[in-house]
Amino acid sequence: MFPRLALRKWDEDVVPGKVLVLYGARQVGKTTLIRARLADRQGRVFSGTGEDAVLKRLLESRDLERIKSSFAGYETVFIDEAQLVEGVGWSLKMLVDARPDLRIIATGSSSFELSHQVGEPLTGRSRRQWLFPLSAAELAESWGPVGLDQRLESLLVFGCYPAVVSAEVAQEKVRLLTELADAYLFKDILVLEKVKGATVLTNLLRLLAYQIGHEVSVSELAGGLGIAKQTVERYLDLLEKAFVIVRVGGYSRNLRNEVTKTSRYYFWDTGIRNAVIRNFNALDLRDDVGALWENYLFMERWKALEYSGRRVNRFFWRTYERQEIDLVEEADGALAGFEFKWSPKTVKQPSQWPAAYPEATWRVVHRENWHSFVLGEKGLP
Repeated sequence: MFPRLALRKWDEDVVPGKVLVLYGARQVGKTTLIRARLADRQGRVFSGTGEDAVLKRLLESRDLERIKSSFAGYETVFIDEAQLVEGVGWSLKMLVDARPDLRIIATGSSSFELSHQVGEPLTGRSRRQWLFPLSAAELAESWGPVGLDQRLESLLVFGCYPAVVSAEVAQEKVRLLTELADAYLFKDILVLEKVKGATVLTNLLRLLAYQIGHEVSVSELAGGLGIAKQTVERYLDLLEKAFVIVRVGGYSRNLRNEVTKTSRYYFWDTGIRNAVIRNFNALDLRDDVGALWENYLFMERWKALEYSGRRVNRFFWRTYERQEIDLVEEADGALAGFEFKWSPKTVKQPSQWPAAYPEATWRVVHRENWHSFVLGEKGLP
């Protein structure tokens, strides 16, 4: 098992009277992580899943006395895949109010369903954390910085899902990713949102996979798929909330010619992106290395900042004169721009960037300096 950065401060993250909600895609290791953390704790622990019919009926009953008595004697309650329990937020609220001494953990692989269910009922009674596919910082703990560089090509091609990283041969990695993409990728969307089939979703992701680093036109996507623009917008939203893709908007504060009405999309995992287009070729046989590198760095930076507790707003920046920056971070009024390049060659800063934002920084991230971007001097930025 690889070391995970999430929930290392257990006594601060999991406290009585609060529900810790751990979000993350299927197969990223939520259940494994929680059970490992719980194994080191004393006290009686209840562990169940929203897929269990008995537990589901209990929580959906909203019968306070029945729920309260069912969890009597436990100090910690862990409910996996909680989004499958209808009205789970209200049930957990009842439990928290009745047992303020109880520690409660709920996980979900579809943020759109779980967020909706726990949002209002658990206002002031919940905490939220994310669990991503394995991060560079976590892998560096096991492999060291040199080992991380040695396996960089594999991470770009096969991604960072724990089971995939652990597989020793390429054929097994391909099998696992193909199974993940085919069996799990759309499971929550198809079940919870009653989308009729995964074909349109797969075709939509295929179009997005070829547009990493570029602005996406929803109208063009709709035309290419032969469906309504509103349907595409809905599917994009569902895919984002199911931890398949991430949307990034354009940044603008000063210039009228800055692009702000379009979006860019990245995949949560490069291995899933490659599984969608069925391309697991080595880097020297690909023409999309730059796109993979940009996607990988974007997500690794997000993981690093999330695990270190730093919250930033993320954008891309482009003008109609085609000057652009891949990632702009805004935090506490400060701006930082980052350009991602696979080759460590000299790149000029876009002239309109310092002219518009003289207080902002700018930096090129490439293969020779990327560690500091996602690891920092002490493992995190």
